[in-house]
Amino acid sequence: MPQPPAARPDGARAAAPGAGPASPPPADPAIETRGLTKAYRGGQLAVDGLDLVVPRGSVFGFLGPNGSGKTTTIRMLMGLIDATAGSARVLGAPMPAAGRRVLPKVGALIEGPALYGFLSGRDNLRRFDAADPAADPRTREQRVGRALQRVGLAAAAGKKARAYSLGMKQRLGLAAALLQPRELLVLDEPTNGLDPQGMREIRALVRELAADGTTVFLSSHLLDEIEQVCTHAAVMARGRLITQGTVADLSATVLDTRASGRLTVTTPDPADAARVLKEHGVTELQLTDDRVTGDLPGAADGQAPPDLADLNAALVHAGVRVRAFGTERASLEDVFVQLTGEGFDVAG
Repeated sequence: MPQPPAARPDGARAAAPGAGPASPPPADPAIETRGLTKAYRGGQLAVDGLDLVVPRGSVFGFLGPNGSGKTTTIRMLMGLIDATAGSARVLGAPMPAAGRRVLPKVGALIEGPALYGFLSGRDNLRRFDAADPAADPRTREQRVGRALQRVGLAAAAGKKARAYSLGMKQRLGLAAALLQPRELLVLDEPTNGLDPQGMREIRALVRELAADGTTVFLSSHLLDEIEQVCTHAAVMARGRLITQGTVADLSATVLDTRASGRLTVTTPDPADAARVLKEHGVTELQLTDDRVTGDLPGAADGQAPPDLADLNAALVHAGVRVRAFGTERASLEDVFVQLTGEGFDVAG
């Protein structure tokens, strides 16, 4: 008579003969907190009972206005300040207890870089690298040169750091975080002070790091930044976590609350398009140059949602020249406003 699979010491069971290989256990999250709380004197809660899960391999956007508790959370995760209550695990180990083991696997840029102004950019990186007990001094120059190249500072490497612009200092801080290969990169407002070209370069670098398998935890109050590079996001407000999930799921949640979604039509005949759409139940119509947007009727209105193909056909039948037609995905600004009822500093 066949015997059941034997139990292993960890409580799991070995695969039965012929059943194929056992599936590997799920990887620990890169970051996980339970009830993480930070209270300052007077009882002011900077972070209030945070339960956060950052999947490995994700580009995770930590989103919220200035003062929402993002930087305080990061400082607790990195062991820079003690939590008042709750727990945090980074790369599967408790923090700050396992800091000596965990932090060499983490690159971080928090609240802007602390630089030696009298040293050049290159010499600053040499100092940072020399402070790393795991760094081989024989390959220091290669690491420093590679990091400067990655952040676009190779040409300014000999310039004194005190003469750097805010954006250049931010780049140098990021280079310091990239001196060694990292499992986790924690970036607090990484594009602060950068011009639009610099922002694009840093975002491209984040995508490149993620493609190489690095988990990137990106704190920002710039919605556009999160939306362009992140796979997952969490929304903070007044020290509390409002929601978290994939960026696509967060946006889909808002579309669900808008019944069937927000319709967008691009046409050189916006007035005629708006008239036809109104006749077919589209509400909250807005005309901006050659774009017409409106809310589709749905279950919330007690109506069946219209077939988009029928709407498009009605526009064409009425002589409206349609250049583009479809429902738009909710933006992270929509998500934030829907969840909190507040506006957001989208410009930074």
